[in-house]
Amino acid sequence: MKNIQRTLILGCGLVILTGCGADEISSPGTGGNITINNPAPPPPPPPPPPPAATATAATDCPFIADPQGLTDRGVISGPTGTYRLCQLPARFNRSSQLQFTTADSAVIYLIDGQVDVGSDGGPAADASDGLSDTDVVLTIDPGVTLAGLDGSYLNVNRGNQIQANGTTARPIIFTSQQNIRGENTDDSSGDWGGLIINGRAPITDCLSNTATPGSVNCEREVEGTTTPPRYGGNDASDNSGSVRNVQLRYSGTVLSNGDELQALTTGGVGSGTTFENIMSFNSADDGVEFFGGVVNMKGLVVVGAEDDSIDTDTGVKATLQYVVAVQRSNVGDTIIEADSSNTLEENTPRQNTLISNATFIQRKNDDQAVRIRGRADYSLFNTIIVDASSNGTPCLRVDTIETLTRAANAGLDEAGPVRFESVALDCGTPFRDGSGTTVAQLQNRFDAGSNTTTALTNTLSMTYKNGTNEDALVAFDPTGVSSFFDNAGFVGAAQAADTRFEGWTCDSATISFGNNSGACTSLPIYTS
Repeated sequence: MKNIQRTLILGCGLVILTGCGADEISSPGTGGNITINNPAPPPPPPPPPPPAATATAATDCPFIADPQGLTDRGVISGPTGTYRLCQLPARFNRSSQLQFTTADSAVIYLIDGQVDVGSDGGPAADASDGLSDTDVVLTIDPGVTLAGLDGSYLNVNRGNQIQANGTTARPIIFTSQQNIRGENTDDSSGDWGGLIINGRAPITDCLSNTATPGSVNCEREVEGTTTPPRYGGNDASDNSGSVRNVQLRYSGTVLSNGDELQALTTGGVGSGTTFENIMSFNSADDGVEFFGGVVNMKGLVVVGAEDDSIDTDTGVKATLQYVVAVQRSNVGDTIIEADSSNTLEENTPRQNTLISNATFIQRKNDDQAVRIRGRADYSLFNTIIVDASSNGTPCLRVDTIETLTRAANAGLDEAGPVRFESVALDCGTPFRDGSGTTVAQLQNRFDAGSNTTTALTNTLSMTYKNGTNEDALVAFDPTGVSSFFDNAGFVGAAQAADTRFEGWTCDSATISFGNNSGACTSLPIYTS
């Protein structure tokens, strides 16, 4: 009976399955294979970047040839690491070299007080003045950093030389201890004195009222020093050394006698001295000041000077090309101050300053951006002046009518009236009255130059690089005026693709040059 029931149940099940139909059942493995693609596992996260290199202080100070040697002043620390402080001698009496050291044996060379390179050899190269040259040469390697204390400065005496030749990849940096410790901001200034270089080229405004201007007996004392060195002589080709690819940060000091030091001071240097790619950053006085002599320079940057960016005086013959001068907001005096009005204006040699390929950014609500006075001879070629102040500062002022009208006279060392060629102004007020001159007289002189305009609307990028409107300006060839000049072929300091200001500069909120030693508030690190 049980077997009959199983048979009946099984038979019913077969009937049901048969009724489903052959096409209505899919069996595993029929109808093709099924491929399941699982998503690829995510790539492993990239390794963290290596930690930024930091400096580790050298165990002792490097050797120098001077018998006084370097004094170990311990270790100084900041955001970029620790450094051995090695104080320079008060006077280098023997030619010496400040060696570059890498970050794993880091050294800062300390300037404490007045540090002299050699002793003053007097206004003549021989001993006719009672002084003999010491012929000391201070060589500073590329990548070296020097730090000055409050009121301290490095002074190169006549008859001696400095060879401070950085590279665009490794500029030489003169700065302060505050900068090393990371205490400075983009508005700091006046932490130490500056760099002073003296020579035997002719000057005016002699210290002795019986000396003849421009002669070997015409000397002056360096401004802003407590024990003033002297400069001046009669050798226009004198050689005080070479300064290339150098930054001078946070300088400028007011001393007790009321004089002031700026980042770079030259006194009576001759044409044998080389200047190239020099940056003054946040000087508490002028960015640079040239007293007499012959100064030829290509590549000058002045950022954030609290007095004049470029000050020229006492019969200097200066030829400057590729110049950027930019003020901090509402800080500073003029971009250019030429000479002083005094009773010695007719002394010879007469100042004659030539500037080509410059871009000046005025940000101070002040009297004017450029002031030419003291009957100085002055020429601006291929120059852009922009007023970026809030109240509309005039671009140009020239004092005394003779500066605008006096004809050239070789016998008087007179180069002729102030000259403007391919100068473009972006200023709400292009001109202002001067002492003894009117706006109309200055405008007539400005308009007498070729391709001058007061109608520029600047399209500068990165503060200093030319844009469309600057590229449209017609350039002046300055090589006929001075063989020192290049015929750059453009107006302003730099075209859009130029890299001439990269490498040897530093960046700040005031202006960034890019691809360089980094922020002015920090120090570069060299691992090799």
